[in-house]
Amino acid sequence: MHEVEARVLNAIDDSDTVNLLAETVKVPSVTGTDAESELQHTFARLLTEADLDVDVWKLDLDELRARDGFPGTEAPRAEGYGVVGVSEGEGVPALALQGHVDVVPTGDLAKWEGSDPFAARIIGDTLHGRGACDMKAGLVANLAVIRAIRKAGVRLARPLALHCVVSEEDGGLGAFATLARGHTAQAAVITEPTSGAVITANAGALTFRLEISGRAAHGATRYEGVNAIEVFWPVFEAIRRLEAERNRDVPAAFAANPLPYPIEVGTVRAGDWASTVPDLLVAEGRLGVRLDEDPAEARAAFEEAVLGAAGPWLRENPPVVTWPGGQFASGRLPEAHPLLGEVVRAVADTSGGSPRETAAPYGSDLRLYAAGGIPTLHYGPGDVRFAHAPREQVSLAELRDVTRALAVLVVRRCGTL
Repeated sequence: MHEVEARVLNAIDDSDTVNLLAETVKVPSVTGTDAESELQHTFARLLTEADLDVDVWKLDLDELRARDGFPGTEAPRAEGYGVVGVSEGEGVPALALQGHVDVVPTGDLAKWEGSDPFAARIIGDTLHGRGACDMKAGLVANLAVIRAIRKAGVRLARPLALHCVVSEEDGGLGAFATLARGHTAQAAVITEPTSGAVITANAGALTFRLEISGRAAHGATRYEGVNAIEVFWPVFEAIRRLEAERNRDVPAAFAANPLPYPIEVGTVRAGDWASTVPDLLVAEGRLGVRLDEDPAEARAAFEEAVLGAAGPWLRENPPVVTWPGGQFASGRLPEAHPLLGEVVRAVADTSGGSPRETAAPYGSDLRLYAAGGIPTLHYGPGDVRFAHAPREQVSLAELRDVTRALAVLVVRRCGTL
């Protein structure tokens, strides 16, 4: 290993990194809340303290919504901030390390051990809490890298950029705004949780809404009505058939995944009175988008399946399909791009292992960076199976290993003076 790389690795302060992770997990930065903005300002300060040129701006939400390619949002939002820090060096940043500060809501607090999702409890080698895995560990790893470079007295020949974004969980508004502001890089690593693998492609996910009509009647004379819940069942069966069809032939990158393009109905609401036949059912969910599939084609296939569901009532009263909320297209790293090999070598040289390449069944900011001409992949600490769950956690050993690999990657890709 090069002497400069060794100096940077020796300068990584694991204890400081863990403490910073605990402090960020304690901030309840749920998408669209004031705490999300608070954490953005905290990272702006931390990047400034790391001697980066920091751009902090308030998002013009109306202007962004009017732009072509707006990715959609789901959470109520009154404001949002963008934060980008760029190091010294000539030209376009050779690398951007990106992470999002927002987290999903906690769900039922009773399901959390200790009942406080933001306590940042450390048990052995594991830190528990909402956002620990998705993806504050990745954010903290990014910051730890530039801190180590500064502590080692190393100056980069080409710029490194750190992108801190909001609203990833509900569509990618923060990444969309960052790219719209003109921030770019020759390549990017998004430090989402990857369980030691390198993710070079994401499937997409489109939020849908179904409205199923029935006919109201008194519950005592239900034969006079049409129950929207019963009407919905053949629609649900049609959705499951479509899901099976869309997952028959999948790319080799998904070989270990039994369902890379899932379709799920996440919420169902029907009726407004216990003794009334419900005349309206509203269901919302997500439609998986296949790699390289035009989202318009995915929407068309879904609408065809839903509108073709069997039943005379449905033929006369077709479901209404709309597409609110987050709209994640698929995305991938260009084939044979050198970034993959660079990340694999950095991991191998710091840990001795060789990470596998894989694809993920969920949407992410990767597709926005790729669409903006920035070759991008995922590599970060954590296991996505713990994300969005009351058991959310991250291994501190994995945080350390990822930080070391990213540090070597930065030194090699950006070069030193």
